[in-house]
Amino acid sequence: MNDGAPAIELVEISKRYGRTQALQSVDLDIGSGEFLVLLGPSGCGKSTLLKIVAGLEEATDGEVYIGGRLANYLRPKDRDVAMVFQNYALYPHMTVGTNLGFPLKMRKVARSEVDRRVREIAALLELSNQLDKYPDQLSGGQRQRVALGRAIIREPVAFLMDEPLSNLDALLRVQMRTELLRLHRRVGRTTVYVTHDQVEAMTMADRIVVLRDGVIQQVGTTAGVYARPANRFVATFVGSPPMNLVSGRLVDGDGRRRFVGGGLSVELPTRTPLGDGEVALGVRPEAVAVTGPDDPDAIEAVVDLVESVGADEYLSLTIGGTTSATARVEGGSGIADGDRIHLRIDPAAVHLFDAAGDRIELGD
Repeated sequence: MNDGAPAIELVEISKRYGRTQALQSVDLDIGSGEFLVLLGPSGCGKSTLLKIVAGLEEATDGEVYIGGRLANYLRPKDRDVAMVFQNYALYPHMTVGTNLGFPLKMRKVARSEVDRRVREIAALLELSNQLDKYPDQLSGGQRQRVALGRAIIREPVAFLMDEPLSNLDALLRVQMRTELLRLHRRVGRTTVYVTHDQVEAMTMADRIVVLRDGVIQQVGTTAGVYARPANRFVATFVGSPPMNLVSGRLVDGDGRRRFVGGGLSVELPTRTPLGDGEVALGVRPEAVAVTGPDDPDAIEAVVDLVESVGADEYLSLTIGGTTSATARVEGGSGIADGDRIHLRIDPAAVHLFDAAGDRIELGD
């Protein structure tokens, strides 16, 4: 990723459809060569934002800059970006080679240069043996590579990808994620990638933009967003299994500050602000450990379900008769459905959120 001027700059972008606010005052700089992921649930505005950058939708308010140039009034073909859709959008009556070369043909590039670039891109994407085939003779993964190749051959400022892997089966999606990252590193172009799959986002992005109801919730590296979620929504949306959240309050006594609620009593740093009213304690499943009954901080729980996921097991738990939680432990634990076990929560790994859902910074 380059630290120079942004490849794409969005300034106060809003989009309304009648009375529906699809996007609200979105400000975002996307660096040259960056792989940026727009992440959020269906209907959060991420695809709308991508289409505004591409020129397929018009912003109600705000400005789009591409390569430092105001792009609001440029037609899609003049914006120097290439869009890759989830449905591939290939021409069924054209061969792979013709599909790949079509963008250059439309620009009236010389036939010899088109042929050279098609061979070059086909080799890059391992499609050299497929150039005479038609799209319906290809696998889903091959069709997606042709769609990518048709975007790459244009050498745009940026690639805009709208859930390009969503039509592939689970195994092929994992393989294509790897191929996309390898391709991104070789080509080195800015990529803006839309997905609702947080695992896909975490494994691919340089930075993540988490959207909800058309509003940016948090922007940061994958590690930063995971370790310090800005609010309850981000905390539960990013991470698999999602973060455990327990409602309660903060109390102070005997020089110790604690969270109390939902059958839990967890010691916190003494400088944590007490605040007023209800708060939520957040704990990721990997920060919940199985311990013995003699542990002074042990919490008793009932195991409702044990799910084996390869090297790990997910324990669905009930604490204090009412609070549901999930713990992630190593596989082969010997724990079974219905067992009563004791847990310990790592105090250094907890998160706090206020009544509005915003993060509370823990004290030292």
